Amino acid sequence: MDEAESIEVVIGRIGKPHGLRGELTVEVRTDEPERRFAVGTTVRAERPGGAATPWPALTVTATRWHQSTLLVRFDEVHDRTAAESARGLLLHATVPPDESPDDPEEFYDHQLVGLRAEDLDGSSLGEVTAVLHGAQDLLQIRTPDGRDALVPFVAALVPEVDLAAGRVVVADRPGLVTAFPEDLS
Repeated sequence: MDEAESIEVVIGRIGKPHGLRGELTVEVRTDEPERRFAVGTTVRAERPGGAATPWPALTVTATRWHQSTLLVRFDEVHDRTAAESARGLLLHATVPPDESPDDPEEFYDHQLVGLRAEDLDGSSLGEVTAVLHGAQDLLQIRTPDGRDALVPFVAALVPEVDLAAGRVVVADRPGLVTAFPEDLS
């Protein structure tokens, strides 16, 4: 796959070691862990902030769930000492730009950034400029007047995502994307 045609997504962060043989806990940051952490998959690893890592790439050799925690073995990490060194690494997967999640109600960030944001009547609210992840996923929308509004990415507020038409529909209300009337004066 041509690098210019691929997109990289964060799929997890390595947590603490599990056991003595290099098994690691992974804080999953993908809705498709079985797909992204399939045996034989190679992922790019980096330290937050860009510090050096002994493993620029890691190859998955085994996965299993322990309660609600994903445990992963990588070919390059053989013992607990190495596993401690891997703690905190961010894991990235490369996906083709036309790939979509298996669930039709899920979207990759790159699919959403650049979409027009419209209200329920079809009036322009701006453009999606980022997707922010935290306790709640948020769409950042740049309004025509240059403000950045944050909209929780939930069905009640974003009832429609139409990738083919290049738009998201936002159930806007004053103070969400459009300013309060008193703020306009």
